[in-house]
Amino acid sequence: MRAVLEEALSPSILEIRDDSARHRHHAAMRTQAQESRGPEQVGETHYHLHVVSRRFDGMKTLARHRLVNDLLAGEFQTGLHALSLSLEAESQP
Repeated sequence: MRAVLEEALSPSILEIRDDSARHRHHAAMRTQAQESRGPEQVGETHYHLHVVSRRFDGMKTLARHRLVNDLLAGEFQTGLHALSLSLEAESQP
């Protein structure tokens, strides 16, 4: 996830927080999809991302969210269940 975001967004700030432990009761935590991600990533399904990037300059919030979700489409196909996003443009005050 980090490598994809760094390559595509060249962020000045990239914080990734794994919130999966707070969601252990969700059915998605126990699905076959998580097992397909490999033993080191089983259960890693919920994340919070804080990203500041010039790439977001001039983009509305929805467009930023769509971009990040599109960039991480492969992660969603292999078990990522939810993202909480805080996405800021470099030019934001």
